[in-house]
Amino acid sequence: MKIGTGGRFVPRAALAAALLLLAPVGAAWSQSGVGDFRLRAAEDEVIYFLLPDRFANGDPSNDRGGLEGGRLTTGFDPTHPDFYHGGDLAGLTARLDYIQGLGATAVWLAPVFRNKPVQGPPGRESAGYHGYWILDFTAVDPHFGDEAAVRAFVDAAHARGLKVYLDIITNHTADVIQYAGCQGCEYRGVADWPWQRAGGIDGEAINPGFRPDRPETFAALTRTDWAYRPYVPEGERGAKTPAWLNDPVFYHNRGDSTFRGESSIYGDFAGLDGLFTEHPRVVEGFIEIYGDWIDRFGIDGFRIDTAKHVNPEFWQAFVPAMLARAEARGIPNFHIFGEVYDHDPAALARHTRVDGLPAVLDFAFQTKATDVAAGVAAPSALATVHAADALYEGGEMAALRLPTFLGNHDMGRIGWFIAKARPGIGDEELLARVTLAHALLMFSRGVPTIYYGDEQGFTGAGDYGQSRHDLFETGVPAYREGRRIGGDRPPFDIDSPLYRRIAGMAALRRDLVPLRRGRQIVRAAGDAPGLYAFSRMVEGSPGEVVVIFNTGLTPLQARVVVDPASTTWRAAHGVCPTAAAAPGVIEVEIAPLDYLVCVSGDPR
Repeated sequence: MKIGTGGRFVPRAALAAALLLLAPVGAAWSQSGVGDFRLRAAEDEVIYFLLPDRFANGDPSNDRGGLEGGRLTTGFDPTHPDFYHGGDLAGLTARLDYIQGLGATAVWLAPVFRNKPVQGPPGRESAGYHGYWILDFTAVDPHFGDEAAVRAFVDAAHARGLKVYLDIITNHTADVIQYAGCQGCEYRGVADWPWQRAGGIDGEAINPGFRPDRPETFAALTRTDWAYRPYVPEGERGAKTPAWLNDPVFYHNRGDSTFRGESSIYGDFAGLDGLFTEHPRVVEGFIEIYGDWIDRFGIDGFRIDTAKHVNPEFWQAFVPAMLARAEARGIPNFHIFGEVYDHDPAALARHTRVDGLPAVLDFAFQTKATDVAAGVAAPSALATVHAADALYEGGEMAALRLPTFLGNHDMGRIGWFIAKARPGIGDEELLARVTLAHALLMFSRGVPTIYYGDEQGFTGAGDYGQSRHDLFETGVPAYREGRRIGGDRPPFDIDSPLYRRIAGMAALRRDLVPLRRGRQIVRAAGDAPGLYAFSRMVEGSPGEVVVIFNTGLTPLQARVVVDPASTTWRAAHGVCPTAAAAPGVIEVEIAPLDYLVCVSGDPR
């Protein structure tokens, strides 16, 4: 590759062809086999995250969820990005070949529990196709199928050696509880609206002796009108399951969170009913609910939505209970990771140390990997993220279990991030940078998590509904007409450039143990776009894998520090030296926006 006239990105044809990586990984995980897939550690997985409504429609009869009427009743409108489109569990089950061919070993589903079909004020209604507006925590949403469909999907995945991770919620339910006299009610804090006064500090004394930090005092909690007068509309008084969820005493009832200070825990998340997760009955109830999903279906892990908005004591009880439930079900490597939407490694690590969450989604990696791949941040930014790995409970080895990602259903897609950072970027450069981003994802420490549709080159035009494409034929004009990395393709195209490249990376990660379980040692990280290199090494095992990136737009030659015992080398991707230039040093040449994977010894 070279920089042409006017600084435009001009790839050499031969190099562009070489960037078409290995063929898709069609076989199941070879190291452990299908029969004992549960013996795989969490760090061995490649996760594929999808929204069932947007993946594949296997049963059109459930498109309206058994409801009659228009979209404001059924939630179904396949032409609108904020309503149901028809994807379901039957469609997902039929497309497991596609997911496994990409090299994924675990499937993470957005919530499949029964949702409130439609909510929102007049003129701003939308549907619960995403799964985060739960009414019944014990049943599958009829838009996606039924209990038999869940069982068929899980069984089919397990038969292939694929794990299944459910997206779960304990912070809130659908919006059912209302507050008398207001809509979109602002948060009312404890200082001005104490738990033991009705309607403000000068109000009637209520709930004598109650303290939210003392579980033994919750028996004194009988009134819920400390900040507002909550009520349940007549037609929804029994809307939630289990039945205890219908009682407002199990909710904070303080209005909408500002996501600052105490409101981050006590406030309603964007108007959704914020559960009183300090309440012993709520803790007990969710242990019952989600333990039952493990018992019934043999689920392999949970991604926990809005985990940072729940008090630490809840997780300190919930997590051990879930791990024990899974162990009793014969699931020894149950993977639990929380959504902590924060880009500071210290803030992320706090939730592993204080809350006791085994892992969190690595938003710090997402931010810096995106910026480095886009060329708007130096590789040293990523090195800083990994230097903080010691902060996590369990240190660097625990960081191996952090799910890493490039984009998601809330933030947007990696293609959009890069295109936004580099206005006017050409198709070839965009493809090269998105490929580079996925190489950072697949080979860095952590559990790589692929956002469905990225492998088909979707970019979208923003966050939320603008990044939740249909993988099947779509009726949404913006999805149909939007920019596609690698050109327009038919649905589920396994010859898509990004599908093939990601599959090739997954094959390397599968076959080279250090890329899954090895400690990451940064070898070089420039203060400007260009050289970034790290080694992956397994303690006590011979061999080393060094991954070397050029994030800049000019070719580079570099000497890279390696372990002095690494004297002979072979190439797993790109052109690597066959021998060290001197003890502890290799010399490499690397093209713009490219990477090498070089292997010393026999680390398989």
